Amino acid sequence: MTKGLLAVFTGNGKGKTTSALGLAFRALGHGHKVCVIQFIKGNWISGEQIMAKSLSPLLDFHVMGKGFTWQSDNLAEDTALAQNAWNFAVQVIEQNQHHLVILDELTYLIRYNMISEQEIVQALSRRPAEMHIVVTGRHASNELLELADLVTEMVEIKHPYASGIAAQKGFDF
Repeated sequence: MTKGLLAVFTGNGKGKTTSALGLAFRALGHGHKVCVIQFIKGNWISGEQIMAKSLSPLLDFHVMGKGFTWQSDNLAEDTALAQNAWNFAVQVIEQNQHHLVILDELTYLIRYNMISEQEIVQALSRRPAEMHIVVTGRHASNELLELADLVTEMVEIKHPYASGIAAQKGFDF
């Protein structure tokens, strides 16, 4: 039996987005169409954004935030951006033109009360039967975890940032 899976990559450890992008790379290798929607990221150009341009038309890549919400100086603007990004994500899911949809950092929209958990869970419950969806981000909600077919928790054991090493181009972004 095959069916579209809902995967959640959560936890405090590094690697949630990286794992999701690995699945995107796998799907692209099989000629499947992929859509990546990044809800929070947006302060800098990442390597994945640059690479995505060369993988068009199979990869649709959308950076829809303006940076890390917890560093925001305008939470109302961040919430409006998040709502617009979520509405876009719902359209992408409903249009059913992608084999895999990655909703990167979606958990923060629930965590910071930008979108209700119920609204997100309902939309993901209605996804097309053959569509795979990956949700990433820390603090995944209980209902989201319950709905998921696959949940992986990234556990931080050691991180270079704790030693004063800043995020590095080509490794962290």
